[in-house]
Amino acid sequence: MNCRVPVTIAWRGDQPGVRHFEAGFTRVVNNYGCLLVSPKEINLQQRLRVTNLSTRREVEAEVVWKGTQRPDGWDLGVKLVQAEIDFWGVEF
Repeated sequence: MNCRVPVTIAWRGDQPGVRHFEAGFTRVVNNYGCLLVSPKEINLQQRLRVTNLSTRREVEAEVVWKGTQRPDGWDLGVKLVQAEIDFWGVEF
């Protein structure tokens, strides 16, 4: 479903103790993941902590696809590690 949901994403960097934290948004969501727009390039298979700013819920996720950089950020395919049907706060 096309749906813009504001999110924050957090992930561990390559160096021990380094954590990254960015604001982003979704272009598309479903029960199992989303097409996420990130201001930073993130590697494939990177584990993320995604927070839905509309519902204040958090979930673990993984980058499974990396698209191109657009003017508003990097397109990333993200899979929710444990899919939660109501995580996005929208009805499918």
